[in-house]
Amino acid sequence: MVLFDLDDTLFAHRESVEAGIHAHRAALGGELARGERAAEFARWNALEEEHYHRYLAGEVDFVEQRRARARGFVAPYGIELDDHAAEAWFESYLAQYRRTWALHDDVAPCLTALAPRRFGIITNGELGFQSAKIRGTGLDALIPLGDVIASGEVGVAKPDRRIFELAAAHFGGQPSEACYVGDRLHTDATGAARAGLTGIWIDRLGQASSAELEEAAAEGVSVIRSLGSLPALLS
Repeated sequence: MVLFDLDDTLFAHRESVEAGIHAHRAALGGELARGERAAEFARWNALEEEHYHRYLAGEVDFVEQRRARARGFVAPYGIELDDHAAEAWFESYLAQYRRTWALHDDVAPCLTALAPRRFGIITNGELGFQSAKIRGTGLDALIPLGDVIASGEVGVAKPDRRIFELAAAHFGGQPSEACYVGDRLHTDATGAARAGLTGIWIDRLGQASSAELEEAAAEGVSVIRSLGSLPALLS
């Protein structure tokens, strides 16, 4: 079994986020449109990291983490949003985000080369929203939606070992019979390795520090830069 993370492993999330927030800022106009692009993108990313992980930890629900991200982004501009306005702001951003949904270029060649192994996805998020990405990019032609394990559906999130064990059981196998590929060292690769799977960290941007590489080696985690390297690694 070859199991994958979704965002930034198969689905080009970062690229869509960057295009989406800049298009949304441009559509809003005014001071929001004039901020420096790199700084505003970094700020939006930081808000996603903060509030999405609050959602995963059960501190807020899925809708509230979206409202918090919208409010946090506009607050430096002296803008206040009530619940309705925050939801509308975020929905307008999502419309821009969806316009550029795409898979990474190495996904289809990798899965073709790995056939006839069975594939699945383990993702931290709501099943409905993640499934929309899978259908929207055509990934469901390669990995059936029935083989998507989402934290919002099963009640535990990566790196909790239980979500990896649930995924292995879904496929009728043991964790030792599966590998898991993800773009986060701790959440994905180390979490999988500690649950008994073969953990593989895809560092697409090549930003791994020496300490992270040492940690990966200590945990028995392999590091790759592209899914193009995965077939040879698994063989």
